[in-house]
Amino acid sequence: MNAEVSTALAAAPPVVPPVVAPAAAAAPARSAWDRYQPWRRPLEVAFWVVLFAVNAAAGTLTAIIDIHRYGLAIPDWAPLVWETSSCATALALVPALVWFTRAVPLRFDRWRRALALHLLASVVWSVLHVVGMVAIRQAVYASLGERYDWGDWGINLLYEYLKDVRSYGYMVLWIEGYRLLLRRWQGEASVLAAPDDLPAPAQAERPERFLVRKLGKEFLVAANEVEWLQASSNYVNLRVRGRDYPLRSTMAAIEVQLDPARFARVHRSYIVNLDCVGEIEPLDSGDARITMRDGSQVPCSRRYRAALRQERRAG
Repeated sequence: MNAEVSTALAAAPPVVPPVVAPAAAAAPARSAWDRYQPWRRPLEVAFWVVLFAVNAAAGTLTAIIDIHRYGLAIPDWAPLVWETSSCATALALVPALVWFTRAVPLRFDRWRRALALHLLASVVWSVLHVVGMVAIRQAVYASLGERYDWGDWGINLLYEYLKDVRSYGYMVLWIEGYRLLLRRWQGEASVLAAPDDLPAPAQAERPERFLVRKLGKEFLVAANEVEWLQASSNYVNLRVRGRDYPLRSTMAAIEVQLDPARFARVHRSYIVNLDCVGEIEPLDSGDARITMRDGSQVPCSRRYRAALRQERRAG
């Protein structure tokens, strides 16, 4: 290499390779549970609508076949009115049944009380079902210039109840089975038990971790990772990284086990992790709205608002 070329190379600026921006971190893959949530309510509603529609269609066809088989002087439109009025009324009562099963869930430790309450509720459900469907039938018959006569109310109420109590039982079992499936899919939490060889503590210990079971797998969740807790019937839902894990416990039982320096009761149904509280917005009613760091909102009743303010100042 001659002197001129060497001098030119020495004077030239160093070649810097182009900087390639790192690819954006891929968003975490959404689980099947997360993908199901937007469709959950429409699918649940569709299930009940399809169920009763199929029952109405099958009942109508069966009744028409029997009418023609035995040569009864009943118009073909009558079975359609009977079945659709019955199924439409039952469908309208489903939300009340769903609510009642939340208020009185089936539990092995309280099955006698639950069974008695559900038997009583089945009577109420049957009476409402009968009154609703008879009212619909009378209205449709009147619009067609006919008169609907349901006959002896006493014997017919008993007859309908013997059918309705079975339908009521089936629906309760479907609802409870579906909820059990959801809990298994979503994951259930339990307080990590102490080893059997340790003496029982004099008072309830504060759990450092919760054992979470999900789809046949178990993993531990640190107590300080719980963002907030919500009472839900006989369960307490633990919110951890945007997901709820039901813990079979009561709010009062779990509250005494939580660290009061970290967790605060803000509502009869809510406890929050103070480290996860973003802001507190006072409301005109005297209550408050708590916005957590993940953007979710938790109600704060006026009863706990002052104590929460002191906890925040102390922290």
